[in-house]
Amino acid sequence: MQNSEAMALSAALLAVAGDLTQRIHEGVVARGFADLRPAHGFAFARLAPEGATVTDLAVHLGVTKQAASQLVDEIVRKGYAERRPHPQDARARLIVLTERGWACTRAAEAAAAEVVGGWAALLGEGEVRALREGLARIAPCGPIRPAW
Repeated sequence: MQNSEAMALSAALLAVAGDLTQRIHEGVVARGFADLRPAHGFAFARLAPEGATVTDLAVHLGVTKQAASQLVDEIVRKGYAERRPHPQDARARLIVLTERGWACTRAAEAAAAEVVGGWAALLGEGEVRALREGLARIAPCGPIRPAW
């Protein structure tokens, strides 16, 4: 692949990722969660399975522990998450989504489905499936970080 082709592919992937993030955010806002920013969604993705500590969240987001703590303070204050005792570490607190946080997560999933549905209408189901499979083979494992 030529350098110019590699740059064109890189630019297209970044544009799609940015557009996807923005459209999911717009869908979340349209579903009644207007007090959030896209960065909150990246945090929710880490908190969703079983909760996380502030340190876990900082690593996931690629930010300092202090920045993650401020984000946690904000989503707790807004009712999207709560602090609980950590089941294995008495010194740590586990941050978990509340029902409001789960509702927002479901809104983000619905918005993402709408976006991907548009891709399928444009490219066809098979091409979108092949795109997903190809990206899964080359995507790094680990946290999905926002582009700060």
